[in-house]
Amino acid sequence: MICRMTDSDIPVLDRFSLAGKVALVTGASSGLGAGFAVALAQAGADVVLAARRADRLDAVRREVEKLGRSALSAETDVTDPEACQAAVQAAVERFGHLDVLINNAGLGTAVPALRETPEQFRSVIDVNLMGAYWMAQAAARVMPPGSSIVNIASLLGLVKSFWPQAAYAASKAGLMGLTRDLNQQWSGRRGIRVNAVAPGYFRSEMTQEIPPDTLNEFITQTSTLGRMGEQHEIDTVVVFLASPASSYVAGVTLAVDGGMSGH
Repeated sequence: MICRMTDSDIPVLDRFSLAGKVALVTGASSGLGAGFAVALAQAGADVVLAARRADRLDAVRREVEKLGRSALSAETDVTDPEACQAAVQAAVERFGHLDVLINNAGLGTAVPALRETPEQFRSVIDVNLMGAYWMAQAAARVMPPGSSIVNIASLLGLVKSFWPQAAYAASKAGLMGLTRDLNQQWSGRRGIRVNAVAPGYFRSEMTQEIPPDTLNEFITQTSTLGRMGEQHEIDTVVVFLASPASSYVAGVTLAVDGGMSGH
C-alpha cells in the first residue's frame, strides 16, 4: 500500500519553501528590492531582477547565484506596459514559468502640496501605482494557479507622515486598494493571490534623504519598538506571502512597521 503525502502532511517549515518557483522582483537593483531578491533565492526560488538601472543588477545577480539559484537581469521601466510585458516574457522564455511577482519599484518625493507640480505628482503615481498595475497585469496573464503577487505599499498609506508627501501617500494608499481589487478578480478565478506589505521605516535610498535626528525622533515617538526595521524583518514577511505558507491569506495589507500604525 502506497501512502501519499497530502497538504496537511507537509511540515510547517517546508511550506515556506520556494523551491522550483520563479520570482520576479521590480526595483531589484538596490535597497529593499535587492534584499527581497536574495531572500527569495534563499527560500529556493530562481529570480528575475527587474530595474531601470540595469548596470546595478550585476551585484544582486551574483548574490543570487552564490546561493545556487539562477538569476536573470531585465532592464525594465515599469511605467511602460510593453516593458513590463517584455520582462515577464523574458522570465517565461528563460525559466518556463513565473510564480511570484514582488512589485517593489517605487519613487518617493517630499514636496509641499502647494508647490508640487503636475509632473512631480504624476511621476510618483506612474511608478508606484500604475507601474505596479502594468506589471501585475502582465504577470497574471502567464501565472499558473497557486501563484502569488506581493505589492510593496507603505506605512504612509495607513498613517500620516511628518513630511509633505501627498503623491507618495496617495500612490501607496491606491496600491492597497488595487491589491484588494486584483485579489477579488484573480484569487478565486485564476488561483493567484494578491497581497500587500506596508513597510515602516527601513534603511533605504528614500530614508537616507531624511535628516537622521528628525527620523530618529519620529521613530522613537511613534514606534512601540522604538527603532527602525532591519532588512531581514521584512524579507521574512515577503517570503511568507510569496510562499504556500500563506495559502489562505488573500487581499490583505500586512503592516511591518514596528507598531507605528497601531498608535
